[in-house]
Amino acid sequence: MRLRDRSEAGRLLAEALRPRVTPPCVVLALPRGGVPVAREIARALGCPLDLVMVRKIGAPGQPELALAAVANGEAPVLVVNEEVRRMSGVDEAWLEAAKARELEEIARRRRRYLADRAPAPVTGRTAILVDDGVATGATTRAALRAVRRRQPQRLILAVPVAPPETLSALAREADEVVCLHTPDDFMAVGQFYHDFHQVDDEEVMAALAQAPSSD
Repeated sequence: MRLRDRSEAGRLLAEALRPRVTPPCVVLALPRGGVPVAREIARALGCPLDLVMVRKIGAPGQPELALAAVANGEAPVLVVNEEVRRMSGVDEAWLEAAKARELEEIARRRRRYLADRAPAPVTGRTAILVDDGVATGATTRAALRAVRRRQPQRLILAVPVAPPETLSALAREADEVVCLHTPDDFMAVGQFYHDFHQVDDEEVMAALAQAPSSD
């Protein structure tokens, strides 16, 4: 299975979600790549669109190795890969400092993307967390836990593609998982798209401008 682009992924996910979702609902995208996917779902289902901001914390000297991930919210969520933490030898003070830096960056990006737009309500609603695909699942897990703290009635993870073992682990964090493709030969999310261009800030802001912030 190869998708044309993120918009097609969103339309296909919307069709899969339609019989599973009853209003009130809210679509929550992981920026930046999840936003074009989520825009199509929000349009099709008539849900407001908002963001869940997550930042990876890389290991010292190996920034691409995910040591942890932090998600924003009134009570920020930190998910730590304990195996990487032991290998890296970082202490609590280092981790707290890294968390604080990433939360500052999250706040900066949210202001850029949403300005003064109020967060869409989640409590008591069906919350649909959306990304353009999942690889290791660290940031997705942090995002799911952050959304769960906002007390949705139901929490659905909706992604176009993910490896089966990662999706199985994430299923424990959500009430339901909707995924179009779970290939055994998974190497990277981009291999399942014809167009997997890097989504920039302008594309994120344009997508958000096309969707209501509340209903």
